[in-house]
Amino acid sequence: MSRTIKLFKPYDVLCQFTDPEGRPTLADFVPIPGVYAAGRLDRDSEGLLLLTDDGPLAHRLTDPRFDHPKIYLVQVERVPTEDALDALRRGVTLGDGPTKPAGAELLAEPPDLPERPVPIRFRKNVPTAWIRLTIREGRNRQVRRMTAAVGHPTLRLVRWAVADVALDGLAPGAWADLSDGEAAALRRLAVAAPAKKRRGDRGRASPRR
Repeated sequence: MSRTIKLFKPYDVLCQFTDPEGRPTLADFVPIPGVYAAGRLDRDSEGLLLLTDDGPLAHRLTDPRFDHPKIYLVQVERVPTEDALDALRRGVTLGDGPTKPAGAELLAEPPDLPERPVPIRFRKNVPTAWIRLTIREGRNRQVRRMTAAVGHPTLRLVRWAVADVALDGLAPGAWADLSDGEAAALRRLAVAAPAKKRRGDRGRASPRR
């Protein structure tokens, strides 16, 4: 029987199991043999990472044709205007082409997240804000590039959910087996047909954020 778990990947941890330089890796937190990350998060990003020994499921989770949503909680410099949020919703043009339309919501209050071990940079005269960003593709450092494109550099990036699987109370470095509902949602994803390709879309790898 295959096994899939969810991990709250901490800040400053590499999304791999070995590192010749001795930096923190997934092996420091996940003692389960045979599971591998389905998707990636940058070393300086935090949050939900799915790990599985199910190859076809891992492919579905990382193949952009399947169009499943990924939700990020993003702390940015300054408070975005509605125009900036609308630009994210419509899609912004990056160096590797336009992004698909996204969900973008300004949060009235900071989300209830654990403190990061390395504090974000603080500038006395520059306020910060949190947005909830939902995307359905994955390019290299896409979320950071999207917020920068509308004038709001990312300070902290936490992936909250992938499809119907969310962090839901996990502490940084903690992992858990999926609930029955989460496992069922991923099984549905594993048999779903790819989303129809929209005109102008290009195939993308699903690397890091």
